[in-house]
Amino acid sequence: RFIETIWLIVDNNPSPIAAVFHFTTASGRADMETRIRVEQYTFVRAVARTNDGKLYMAANYVKASGGCSAPAGKDAVAARASLGKMRIRVDDTNASGTPVLAQLMISHPNDSGLAMDQVTRTYAQPHFVRQVDVSYKGKPVMRADVDFSISENPNFRFYLVAGDGGELEAKVVDNQDLAFATTVRLDPLRSSAASLAQ
Repeated sequence: RFIETIWLIVDNNPSPIAAVFHFTTASGRADMETRIRVEQYTFVRAVARTNDGKLYMAANYVKASGGCSAPAGKDAVAARASLGKMRIRVDDTNASGTPVLAQLMISHPNDSGLAMDQVTRTYAQPHFVRQVDVSYKGKPVMRADVDFSISENPNFRFYLVAGDGGELEAKVVDNQDLAFATTVRLDPLRSSAASLAQ
């Protein structure tokens, strides 16, 4: 029995379902960390479904505003220059079969299309990551269906069982059908690696 799906819901955002995370037994632990945009004071909910169909929910009230319509943190030219660059980092582990923490960092503006350019008074076209697939030795570990409620330069921290070594691969597709991928080889027993790719 394990958690197979987690919905991340921001009630008062223009697009309330910020992400749907899918886990497998290869995840070892259904634990996800990411950064989100919050447009106005709202409840943020996590709804989990186990593989036997049971649902559980946790909710917190968050006092923040303006995230979805805020301008990008870096200029558009710099964002395009690094578009799609990714880095994977995996913590050390000495025990085979023990879940280890991994982090996927994606360089992407994740434009919501709701932020007005103060010079031109126009809105940028929405451009955001919509799907993330992580596999280990060819088997799915985690899949995320996301939208612009995830912050600029999406960052995902998750777990995987990687004690016996192998290739960890991340594939990303955005809403303009641009695809990016990176891989990193994890050594057996002591899995520690980082990759930077485009």
